[in-house]
Amino acid sequence: MTVITGLEELGFDDIIVVDDGSDAGHRAPFDEARQRPSVTLLRHEVNRGKGAALRTAFSFFMENRPDRIGLVTADGDAQHRPADILACAQTMERLGDRIVLGVRDFSQPQVPKRSRMGNRITSAVFLVLCGLRISDTQTGLRAFPRSVLPDMLTVGGDRYEYETNMLLAMKSFGIKHAEQPIETVYIEENRTSHFRPFRDSVRIYALILRFLASSMSSMLVDIAAFYLLTRFLAPSLDARFATIVCTAIARALSSAFNFTVNRRVVFRSGAPVAVTLLRYYALAVPIMLISGGCVTLLKFCFGATLPIAVTLIKLAVDVVLYIVSFRVQHEWVFGGKRK
Repeated sequence: MTVITGLEELGFDDIIVVDDGSDAGHRAPFDEARQRPSVTLLRHEVNRGKGAALRTAFSFFMENRPDRIGLVTADGDAQHRPADILACAQTMERLGDRIVLGVRDFSQPQVPKRSRMGNRITSAVFLVLCGLRISDTQTGLRAFPRSVLPDMLTVGGDRYEYETNMLLAMKSFGIKHAEQPIETVYIEENRTSHFRPFRDSVRIYALILRFLASSMSSMLVDIAAFYLLTRFLAPSLDARFATIVCTAIARALSSAFNFTVNRRVVFRSGAPVAVTLLRYYALAVPIMLISGGCVTLLKFCFGATLPIAVTLIKLAVDVVLYIVSFRVQHEWVFGGKRK
């Protein structure tokens, strides 16, 4: 109730509260909130997760608030100050078409170590693999202009992963974002959080983990084929072209496997097969040539002759190229409509 009272004092007169399946022993605050004229209470009969609760609020807003320009999402545990909620709303109103993220300062001493480390890792992953520079990937304080909500409603995930999936989807939908600094608040080192470290972390990183698993599987196919080819086929070829030929054959096998897995399992693309296939090989062929060229150059630079040494050089080159590949596949090859 502290959050609602604070918002009312700042002039908010249309507050949507979602009760995500609370039991009889925890319903009193929601029943009290429902008595306030400014509050609309939405209730799930069973707990469905934060992502489902946010989509419920988004759907209600789109259907019942046609005159509103946008909304702000905030947690109800008093870790988001009313003044910061207002600041995010004002920034969203000023910018018009951008999602505004309320970002905390994780260098402050009151931030729990697990939260500080988790945010640093996630921010680094988002920057390297997705090209998204977000200083607070875990923030639940976000302002959404009305224009982006139809896209956000198509994003998957019912629990904490939904907030991460929304950030990843911004790239696919071409939605820009802005950051609004907010007060850094952790109550009792965030002990009231319902976040389950292992299970919810797996959900949050699901897309990235699927891609890494697909890439590793494809890389094993590629490396195994390359090793066998360099051992049994390369001796019969011209030494100047042996590495490139072996690379091309190995990549043809692994790329067919990788395309199928990425389209159906990783990115779950709903785009036409012909389009994604054309785009995939428009990316795969240059990467194959770059890989072969770099491996050939480094092989001669280091004087590597043994198949295992050449294979290790290729492994190092491909780690860098797989990072580039993820970004291009996520944003262009399989971007847009998702299943």
